[in-house]
Amino acid sequence: MGLLATKARTATMASSAEIKQFIKDAVSKDKVVVFSKSYCPYCTLAKDVFAKVKQPITVIELNERDDGSVIQENLAELTGFRTVPQVFINGNCVGGGSDVKALLDSGKLEPMLIG
Repeated sequence: MGLLATKARTATMASSAEIKQFIKDAVSKDKVVVFSKSYCPYCTLAKDVFAKVKQPITVIELNERDDGSVIQENLAELTGFRTVPQVFINGNCVGGGSDVKALLDSGKLEPMLIG
């Protein structure tokens, strides 16, 4: 039984590396990426902010994916927080829904989207 547990752990580590690569690829490919849950009001807030400034975004709905919880765990390791949404602009995590709204309200969001 110990051997099976070791194999399972190894498989999880490999899949964790693959998930981290998926996250890195996703956030580097598109200007704005939102890791979200479709029922989350803060996620809706973040998506609405980008709709308001007419910025196309890539949304990854974690609750609609089989690997959503694993992605969320890996995001927590990468960003230091587990909550959603996690919003990336130009490959950098800028925070969640309230953070994006504050960037919009302060006039700092739109300059981040140029270029």
